[in-house]
Amino acid sequence: MSILTRSLAWLLAAAVTFATLGPPGLRPHSDLGQDGEHALAFILVGLAFGLAYRDRRWAVAAIAVALIGVLELMQFWAPGRHARLEDFLVDAGTACIGFALAAAADWVMTRVRANSALTN
Repeated sequence: MSILTRSLAWLLAAAVTFATLGPPGLRPHSDLGQDGEHALAFILVGLAFGLAYRDRRWAVAAIAVALIGVLELMQFWAPGRHARLEDFLVDAGTACIGFALAAAADWVMTRVRANSALTN
């Protein structure tokens, strides 16, 4: 399961990187608006990495926030793109929410397993 979740996390990171730095015409668009699209993408990335790297969640979250900043700064050199502090704040904040959701899911699963073991 770990290889699957790690592969999914890295595929999501690659997709978000392409959507962030690739040609604007190839970026997917939805009815969520720019902030909503950013929020959804980075919640999923945070959740995926939080589940994939359970034992190092805090370190991976800190690295993710730093890399999100680097990704935002790289937009200065990407044609048709622009770096904005607001985008960084939304992206980093929602990635952290994704990591928190992963931690909450782990906590719930631990409690369910413990209760299941007690009743058996």
